[in-house]
Amino acid sequence: MASDPIRIQFERGLVPAVLQDATTGQVLMVAWMNEEALRRTQDTGQAYFWSRSRQELWHKGATSGNFMNVREIWVDCDADTLLLKVDPAGPACHIGEQSCFYRRLA
Repeated sequence: MASDPIRIQFERGLVPAVLQDATTGQVLMVAWMNEEALRRTQDTGQAYFWSRSRQELWHKGATSGNFMNVREIWVDCDADTLLLKVDPAGPACHIGEQSCFYRRLA
């Protein structure tokens, strides 16, 4: 039995995407994807996002070389959040940390 295609639930044109290191399981970052970012990610195997501050498509690693090579894309039960399991080609955080989640809230 074939399953119905998954319809991603974009809210205001965006869906949150959690990036997880496919080898270690470490959560690396959270970003936003629009339909074009998701399509390009699927087509190229590298992560693309929508920058809410710059209002433009963003290819993660295009300037830093820290590409996020996508192994798998998972969708949650409500189809309103994506999980990208990636092989990072460098730190995920723009300040050089391996993960954007390097600080603990006291």
